[in-house]
Amino acid sequence: MFREHDMYHPPEEGPVIGDVIVADNLEKRFGNVVAVDRVSFSVREGEIFGFLGPNGAGKTTTMKMIQCVSPKTGGTLRVFGMDVDTHPREIKRHLGVVPQENNLDPDFTAFQNLTIYARYFGIPRREAEERAMELLEFMQLEEKSAMVIEKLSGGMRRRLIIARALINAPKLLILDEPTIGLDPQARHLIWGKLRALQAEGNTLVLTTHYLDEAARLCDRLVIMDRGKILVEGSPEALVRRHVGTDIVEAERTPDVVACIDGMGVRYDVTADTVQIYTNEPEDVVRTLLDACRHGAVTARPATLEDVFLKLTGRPLRE
Repeated sequence: MFREHDMYHPPEEGPVIGDVIVADNLEKRFGNVVAVDRVSFSVREGEIFGFLGPNGAGKTTTMKMIQCVSPKTGGTLRVFGMDVDTHPREIKRHLGVVPQENNLDPDFTAFQNLTIYARYFGIPRREAEERAMELLEFMQLEEKSAMVIEKLSGGMRRRLIIARALINAPKLLILDEPTIGLDPQARHLIWGKLRALQAEGNTLVLTTHYLDEAARLCDRLVIMDRGKILVEGSPEALVRRHVGTDIVEAERTPDVVACIDGMGVRYDVTADTVQIYTNEPEDVVRTLLDACRHGAVTARPATLEDVFLKLTGRPLRE
């Protein structure tokens, strides 16, 4: 379906071999404010890579530098083997970008939004129309091709924005909150389409505040905070390394906290709950019930959200 047209082959100076993105001590400053603080990471060809972090962590700024729309302040950043400072036009030819906001043109139909956008890449009209229909079918929007944007649901608009980002047959797709505000059915549909794109050989980089989405989609990810990368790895490895397999929760009381302190286990406290990180939930539950004489105890599998909150904290950030 996503065949390369003759005019879309990547330039010889930018072959995609191994790592699609390589950052080394990457830095971005806005005056005295350090938004990205000398981070290093790489994104492998064909993987889905995630940037997670609270508001202001630096993930969106990092994505903008990858897109060549915000110049870096320091360090090095190469995309497709090319430096973002010296080859921005060549890099942008092979990027597809899905912004967080809906920036579709309301005056055009779904089909026209794709074909007119194709003009930015110099795609001939007939080829643009063929590809637009292929993409509408891929995103299950072929029956909405003649519909104006205001009549599309939120999920349809997000799928159309993804289709638009694919019009130039990109080798790297960058997605900022791809399923924001969507219902579960629409989210699952988009997840399936992103996995299908990966199976076609595409590399995807995304940001999301939905931790279940990151855990389901990402092969690897980083968690950022205050401009720095705190951890990097697969979702499963990060959960095992920083939390354990399970979380045991009990009501927060002075007696329970004192008893847990004597157990020598890792734990965290919220306003009214104690959360114990463990690979042996049965033993912890038994101790809480017997030694601590606490009756309200629950156990559940640990998640990426537990890792996120442990590393970045629980206070709300605006």
